[in-house]
Amino acid sequence: MVAKSSTNAGVLPQSFATEALASRCSSEIRESRKSGWFLVAALAICSLPIGSAQVAAPAAQSQGQPPAPATKPVAPPFHNQPSRIAYRARIYYEVVWGIENPSVKLVEAGEMIRFTYRIVDAEKAKPLNDKKVEPSLICPDKSVKLIIPTLEKVGQLRQSSTPENGRSYWMAFSNKGGIVKRGDRVDVVIGNFHAEGLEVE
Repeated sequence: MVAKSSTNAGVLPQSFATEALASRCSSEIRESRKSGWFLVAALAICSLPIGSAQVAAPAAQSQGQPPAPATKPVAPPFHNQPSRIAYRARIYYEVVWGIENPSVKLVEAGEMIRFTYRIVDAEKAKPLNDKKVEPSLICPDKSVKLIIPTLEKVGQLRQSSTPENGRSYWMAFSNKGGIVKRGDRVDVVIGNFHAEGLEVE
């Protein structure tokens, strides 16, 4: 009996070991309470699954799934082609003929159409004020050609004085019967000068 007790003297019973572990945990809890909530917060942070989100992407790639190809943004269609053409026409009138803002407008209850323009280069604009050149206004959709009427004691309804920079000039075409309407597209021809596709206002 003595030998048996000496053999088991260094081995603690299981119940005693459990009690010792519980006592140790209680002691650590008391210490954590003394140190405030720092230890509790640290344990909570350490218990989070830190690497779960970062491992998901490599795991998907490891299964042989190729990454999604990068899509190239598609430019929206350009809807301002008429504006671009009008801009190019304005540059053409200014550079070649020395005028800007050519326009056509119904006047006198639609019985006349007035063509106006502003001179920015008097030398280039001389042909438009040449009395020897007969202007005409053409409406291709209605197959009509209008001319400038000549009135007694007044002459032609147009300004043909020497052009000056910064001044606006006009000429009026007869539209008897109102054949050409507002919104129609017309061409103004004065010798070699052609203003095409002007919208009647």
